[in-house]
Amino acid sequence: MGDTLTWTIANCGLVMALVAFLSWRTARGASDSRDSYFLAGRGLGATFIAGSLLLTNLSAEQMVGLNGSAYGYNLSSMAWEVTAAIATVAMAFVFLPRYLAGAFTTLPEFLAERFDGGTRQLSVLLFLLGYGLVTIPSVLYSGALAVMQFFDAPGLLGIGYVPALWVTVVIIGASGAAYAVFGGLKAVAVSDTLNGIGLLVIGLLVPILGLVALGGGDFLAGLSKLAADHPDKLNAIGAADDPTPFGTLFTGMIFANLFYWCTNQYVIQRTLGARSLAEGQKGVLASGFFKLLVPFMMMIPGVIAFHLYGPGLATIDRAYPRLVEDVLPAWLSGVFLAVLLGAVFSSFNSLLNSAATLFTLDIWAPLKRQIPDDRQLVRIAKRVSVVIALASFAVAPLLHYAEEGLWQIVRIFTGFYNIPTVAVVIVGLFTRRVPALGAKLAIVFHVIAYGLLRFVFDDIVTLHFIHLYAILFVIEVGIMLAVGALRPRVEAYIPPHEQPVDMTPWRHAHSTAFTLLSCVVALYVVFSPLGVAGAETIMPAATILAALLLANIAVWAKPGLLRPRRRA
Repeated sequence: MGDTLTWTIANCGLVMALVAFLSWRTARGASDSRDSYFLAGRGLGATFIAGSLLLTNLSAEQMVGLNGSAYGYNLSSMAWEVTAAIATVAMAFVFLPRYLAGAFTTLPEFLAERFDGGTRQLSVLLFLLGYGLVTIPSVLYSGALAVMQFFDAPGLLGIGYVPALWVTVVIIGASGAAYAVFGGLKAVAVSDTLNGIGLLVIGLLVPILGLVALGGGDFLAGLSKLAADHPDKLNAIGAADDPTPFGTLFTGMIFANLFYWCTNQYVIQRTLGARSLAEGQKGVLASGFFKLLVPFMMMIPGVIAFHLYGPGLATIDRAYPRLVEDVLPAWLSGVFLAVLLGAVFSSFNSLLNSAATLFTLDIWAPLKRQIPDDRQLVRIAKRVSVVIALASFAVAPLLHYAEEGLWQIVRIFTGFYNIPTVAVVIVGLFTRRVPALGAKLAIVFHVIAYGLLRFVFDDIVTLHFIHLYAILFVIEVGIMLAVGALRPRVEAYIPPHEQPVDMTPWRHAHSTAFTLLSCVVALYVVFSPLGVAGAETIMPAATILAALLLANIAVWAKPGLLRPRRRA
């Protein structure tokens, strides 16, 4: 046991040191200016954008939580990942061109340009409270839990569970913060991409080895058993009592994904650093294809665990750690730990970099009488990163005492700022006369209404929280449009067109987006009663998949079918 643990830690340290060295070497000298530190010098290519988006989004809570959901229920929760591909298409074609054309560094900077400084400050306040009090600590906490589940940290350190949790949080947080504090966005993007490769390899290896174990050493036998026994576990069409009912995909899920992939600062900051619109579109759409792999990497292992262990595990979140422990060779355990920590680091340092960016550019800089130079901005951002990191170290272990549980806390507090943000941004982009007053009223209304519905009237209003997202979105857009009609701006808003990068669209963007959306439909057809979750034939699924294939052949054979025609 001791030799295995030593070997695991040594391998993990070696992989992490290699990633850190390559990230430092690639990013050194790139944090001397504002654009370099906050936007990687507006020089990120598609590979780094896609890799960073993947690792920014995926972390330990998905690896453990989604597999636990599949083990305990079915594949309905894949909606949070798979339907995100639709939002990446919206980002590539609708939001990204406007962000890049305006040369914006942060989303609140756009809101200040479109509305006013007060709207900017309200949005920054919501982001910082959400990031600082919940999102960043929850990433650290979930990462520490995963590490402690995979490796006996209390036993290794010879201390109690809670002290071991504090130590693990500090070690993970301090290591992750180094990328964000000293390297800026480019170091974050490089480390994300390298860790992303490891995540894809290990993430796909676990279900393969799991199927081999399920089949008694035969991969095909395991695959056959997975499809034949308990096919209901492979159903992604969620019922009303499932974690994610299918109907929510067409209501609040749309806006939750639009917020995350199109307006959430710590996600879109990678795309704002694109060296051209074409590279940004390639990276964003590529990340959409990566999201389609999530059910295979982070949910199918949970179903395999159900077949191997039955429903008898102490908690559903124990399914993935148990499977990894049983099927992964000992010599790969260190690499797996490095990948796991890399995923945690990615989400943590991305959040830290974005929080520092928001504070520095949207709160500190506007308060200065003289415009601060780039060195001042970067220096303040580094100091703020350290302060936020230390604060998150203090808050994260306290989540252990939350009666509602980690998932419930994150879900509740994200709801305070996701819907008003996406509503204000969409109205800001597609209207010209709605004033700042409308945006401010919508934000204040949402915070009050959402707080009352979640904490005061939650026994009376029993509507699923995702449906609640959609209702509040419609009301808030209505508020802004009504204010725009009654008290419109004196002068219509004219979007800026600074265009600091090449704005030529990627010529294959439309065809790629069509294929991506087709794959979303195909996944839902396969993991449904028409496909592998059905007890009878899969012929209906095969027919639909064949039609989708023919449609894609036609689109790629004649790409002009999807391109908008230019006016003469």
